[in-house]
Amino acid sequence: MADTTLKHKHDSEADAPQFDDLNFEGFARAKVSMVLTNPNLEDNPIVYVNEAFTRTTGYARSASIGRNCRFLQGDKTDKATVDVLRSAIGVEQNVTVDILNYKASGAPFMNRLIVSPIVDEKGVTQYFVGIQKELRNGERDPSADKINEQLMEVQNRVHSDLSMIISMIRQQTTATSVPDDFAALSRRIETLQLLYEEMKLADQQSNRDTIQMGSFISRLASAIAHVEGRSGVRMNMQIEPLEVPIEVATRVGLVASELLTNAFQHAFHRMDTGLVEMRMSQLSAGGLRLIVSDDGIGIPSSMEWPSRATVGGRIISGLIEGLEGTLHLGRGAAGSFVTIDVPAGASVTD
Repeated sequence: MADTTLKHKHDSEADAPQFDDLNFEGFARAKVSMVLTNPNLEDNPIVYVNEAFTRTTGYARSASIGRNCRFLQGDKTDKATVDVLRSAIGVEQNVTVDILNYKASGAPFMNRLIVSPIVDEKGVTQYFVGIQKELRNGERDPSADKINEQLMEVQNRVHSDLSMIISMIRQQTTATSVPDDFAALSRRIETLQLLYEEMKLADQQSNRDTIQMGSFISRLASAIAHVEGRSGVRMNMQIEPLEVPIEVATRVGLVASELLTNAFQHAFHRMDTGLVEMRMSQLSAGGLRLIVSDDGIGIPSSMEWPSRATVGGRIISGLIEGLEGTLHLGRGAAGSFVTIDVPAGASVTD
């Protein structure tokens, strides 16, 4: 069992870990760019890009959010290819193209792009997701067929996961704006991308049905603490190594993300110091138990939690119900603790 104590500080994106992108393997987030656009806003602007997009194109998130993807096109971008892409988006269909784009430096690069609509429970398109990979040898890349197969696999995984999250978010409100979409989606998408990176290891082991949950949840907690933590607030982790089905890992990871973010953001109001703890262990009858606790101000007894009036509350409730799991909120002498139990052989339901 790993037992670590973390102290947190804020670093720039430039200080984030760098990943070797010479080879394309599995779902590593450094290898595959992802863009999310909102067709319900004027000119279908970008509302999310991942780190791989910023590394590939050289455009920071702040320079991409709110703009239509056409800003990547240039003088030598093939008009016929653009027309194919625009036509498919217009009729809300999947499309795959190889398109010449331009980096922030002005350098051209050939881009394999798969675009797919993300629909809500009523079948209405809420977003388009673009999965893309630079073809380093252009259209004659001998590995183009393999890249296409891998990108389709990533696209299918992302499509499924985003559909689940967006459906839960859309139950909260029908109002949309670029800032609101980014705030509601970005952290949850980053949670999924950490999962995709862990799935890279599963690919190498020729086992895509399960994932090392201990590694995933530890990295997820560290990432959230890095972003949300502040001086004086510590985090302890006690994580047992568990192997769980990927669908279960997806939902448990999203629950953990909501709980940890809530603790860091709200538990230590007007407090200089604090402690957040996360424990994950295997139950004696199988399954897993996840506990997130803090020694802060605590959730008031008069407050309904998780509240279905909030996006986070709806997501937590929906994820737990889908796992056929249980959630218990406890209040200690200081702070609160949330216990999630997921039964052995949990079958994910929608």
